Amino acid sequence: MRIDYRSVFPAAIQAMAGLEQAVRSSSLEPELLELVKLRASQLNGCGYCVDMHTKDASAIGVDPQRLHLVVAWREAPCYSERERAALAWCEALTLLPGSDVPDELYDEVRSRFSDEEVVALTLSVVAINGWNRFAVGLRSPVGSYEHPGERR
Repeated sequence: MRIDYRSVFPAAIQAMAGLEQAVRSSSLEPELLELVKLRASQLNGCGYCVDMHTKDASAIGVDPQRLHLVVAWREAPCYSERERAALAWCEALTLLPGSDVPDELYDEVRSRFSDEEVVALTLSVVAINGWNRFAVGLRSPVGSYEHPGERR
């Protein structure tokens, strides 16, 4: 790790944890949120976060096939329309510099989520993209994450 950002600037971690707490207080399903976090982490090439969210999703009972296929979610039949809208939203916001967020996608998301959920889903994408920048930029060791209920 280049810098142990958790110990040298705890206020940053507290701020990021506040974003996570706000998202968790929403009505968005934990499974949907883990799929979104996993997909953003894949897009950002964040091995630490891919490892983390695979473990966290497994701990809440997400089917392993759904975890393996999230990289190709458009082709996979195992995602609901709501999850597909969330994953598309995640990709559009994560890849923002090279794309646009089309009105058609916004309309699809709005048809599947309440206004509050759209904001919470957007905040979830904002938060995971921030965490990915910490982990990639400061080189969090891939494979070192332990889910709180996991023992090594």
